[in-house]
Amino acid sequence: MYKYVLILFCAAMLVACDKKEPSDCGRLICTQEFRMILFNFTDKDGRGVPVKNYSAINQRTGEVIKTTGGATIDLSTGTFIVIDDSSLKQLSAEGDDIKVTATYEATGQTKSAILKVSGGKCACHIQKISGPETIAFD
Repeated sequence: MYKYVLILFCAAMLVACDKKEPSDCGRLICTQEFRMILFNFTDKDGRGVPVKNYSAINQRTGEVIKTTGGATIDLSTGTFIVIDDSSLKQLSAEGDDIKVTATYEATGQTKSAILKVSGGKCACHIQKISGPETIAFD
């Protein structure tokens, strides 16, 4: 009798271990790349300019976006990493508006732009949907 109970118990355990939790995302196969979206602040001639008070804010959540890629990349003057894959899960799949703002050091002029970027828990990488790549100061 104990033998049958033990066999049934072991069989039940094997069946239970074989079941996997369902995923809302299905089966994802992602690449190893690390994506980032760059933004440039230039003068009217297209040359990068030094800016201050740079910020990138997710308009849906109000969160300031901090990136991890900038520490290892040598960017030219006026070029910033707006967002990278380290912020993937903070974005919605439909896309969030990211407001990028900076002030041109030479003139004190402040300009902003809106970039729409998607991500989410089921995305492999961030993706820019719309918005400019550059703001030119006068």
